[in-house]
Amino acid sequence: MIPRFLAGLVTLALFASVCAARPRPIPVKVVVVAMFEVGNDTGDMPGELQYWVERDRLDRVFPLPAGYHPVRMNGDGEMAVLTGQGTAHAAATIMALGLDPRFDLTHAYWLIAGIAGASPDRASLGSAVWARHVVDGDLGYEIDAREIPRDWSTGFVPLRKTRPFEPPAAPLEGQVYALNDALADWAFNVTRDTPLADTDRLREVRSHFEGAAAQLPPKVMMGDEISSSTYWHGKLFDAWATEWVRYFTDGKGEFVTTAMEDTGTLQSLEMLSKAGRVDWQRILVLRTVSNFDREPRGMSAAESLANQRVGTYSGYLPSLEAAYQVGHRVAGELLDHWRLYRDAPPGSSGSGTPKRSK
Repeated sequence: MIPRFLAGLVTLALFASVCAARPRPIPVKVVVVAMFEVGNDTGDMPGELQYWVERDRLDRVFPLPAGYHPVRMNGDGEMAVLTGQGTAHAAATIMALGLDPRFDLTHAYWLIAGIAGASPDRASLGSAVWARHVVDGDLGYEIDAREIPRDWSTGFVPLRKTRPFEPPAAPLEGQVYALNDALADWAFNVTRDTPLADTDRLREVRSHFEGAAAQLPPKVMMGDEISSSTYWHGKLFDAWATEWVRYFTDGKGEFVTTAMEDTGTLQSLEMLSKAGRVDWQRILVLRTVSNFDREPRGMSAAESLANQRVGTYSGYLPSLEAAYQVGHRVAGELLDHWRLYRDAPPGSSGSGTPKRSK
């Protein structure tokens, strides 16, 4: 019979050997979230992931069996994840990554960097837009457009309401995400002077659109996003999105960009934050304008929608370039000065003095 104290020592030794055999989680500093890729990760027509992989040398590939696509890293602590299109793909992939024991994401900054449609009233082609609010555009009731009452502006009605934009707004969980204002402002200030390409092609396309911002060259700016898996298009939906964002943010938000995945990504990050796996205060949303969300002069919404295909957007390549150039300045700042930003996000008490990337 083994004495009790010897049995305890054996148990401790076995526990120590198991711990020693288990590899320590890989610390991740920045996670770039891309949504789609056209073909391969490198060497062909780019999607949202390719420039990050090629230019930041994300050569370490980690299979992610429970997610949409393997994740990629470099030796500096930068990771990129490809979610797949739509809120369901995004939510599932981000949850799979967030629960993966191979990675320590407790100090990671999340940079959603992808292309988007935008209202020509508020942003120009090729512009880069940092968001403070992301509003879900799927949750609601809807009736066919042919049956909309004459005194309704839209057939889309908030859940638990009886008519469009019925006050007071009562957003459900996951309907509105308010991001860290200080972090978004910091990212904007770091990147506001980033030069964005303005080509003859962009100028020619812009000339066919009405809108206060349509004729302006691209720039880095602030503006809020509506996120929905339904790809909507046309001036009447643009008007709906403008009011929908204003309604659910109590007038604080201004609709600028429209995208498909971000409420799914943010839903998973919010839950992972509650579980202590990620830090909710370290999330940034950057969307760059590949196309306008409504028809140009002399064209119907249906005709315009027929031209809206990935890879053929009028600002497709410039918007991919803008997403990388602007996003990379923020990622580079965080990585280059990790000592300042590891323990507290920029703009919060306890963080270092923000510096501009070179």
